[in-house]
Amino acid sequence: MTGIDAEAHLADARAEGWPLAKPFVIARGAKTEAHVVVAQVSGGGHTGRGEAVPYARYGETVDATVAAMRALTGPLNRSRLAELLPPGAARNALDCALWDLAAKRAGKRAWDLAGIPAPQRAVTCYTISLGSPEQMAADARAVPHLKLLKLKLGGAGDDARMAAVRAARPEARLVVDANEAWHPDQLVPFLAAAAAARIELIEQPLPAEADDALKGIPRPVPICADESAHTGADLAALAGHYDVVNIKLDKTGGLTEALSMARAAKAQGFKIMVGSMVATSLAAAPAMLLADFADWVDLDGPLLLARDRKPPLAIGDGRISPPRPELWG
Repeated sequence: MTGIDAEAHLADARAEGWPLAKPFVIARGAKTEAHVVVAQVSGGGHTGRGEAVPYARYGETVDATVAAMRALTGPLNRSRLAELLPPGAARNALDCALWDLAAKRAGKRAWDLAGIPAPQRAVTCYTISLGSPEQMAADARAVPHLKLLKLKLGGAGDDARMAAVRAARPEARLVVDANEAWHPDQLVPFLAAAAAARIELIEQPLPAEADDALKGIPRPVPICADESAHTGADLAALAGHYDVVNIKLDKTGGLTEALSMARAAKAQGFKIMVGSMVATSLAAAPAMLLADFADWVDLDGPLLLARDRKPPLAIGDGRISPPRPELWG
């Protein structure tokens, strides 16, 4: 088989840990290290790499993800991969590695192979971890050069958190992510507080199983599905509940499905956020191919690390550039 879906063989699958610059805190807990998996595939004298983050919220572990990749035998291509593995971290790492390999074998960039415009430098969110209103306001003031901030929220007290950060950064663009921490009874008052704080977007306010509470309510601020939106197959059920979908390669199972989902989401009238987990530039690089589809780009994971891969994605003053071929694609 030739072309962008040429066959390859698994060369390596491993787990890695990357220390964070400071603790990353969300409603589900805190961490000080990014635990990632890396896949390498080989073919035609070239090697491609992909990185993913197994997520406990979806029942994934690092060990099980590595084992699932190592269990694959025989030649691999992106079409076969979709039959062998469900959407998730294992398929993401391998799918992105296959795209990287295809680009190297063809001597072209991954976006050219995908038939989409070259991604441009884009403004990315910068995450402010969950904390007290005072701490989050101080953290926001500490990065005056970053103009698009994403606030991690946690339920009770979120109205005060939003108000405090807005007071600290009156000029900044703000989005918030509740990580399913709100109760349906909090929805209306917290939406009003978000509107008062000039929040642009509220990401996954309720648990995914409580999506019905969103249907038909007034939305003074757009609501984005994250944990409720994994692949394009989920989009139909989100209509009337959400205005925006957060497309993450770790949920879709790689760039192949992410591109398909982005096209379908646009066709169905959703706005798009492209996001990623806390990981290195190798994980964020393929997601840059979705930036032209996106209304919000949230690829700041490499900025949260104490160190990154070399060469890293170039991120300066809140703007992220497409990857160099030495990194990916």
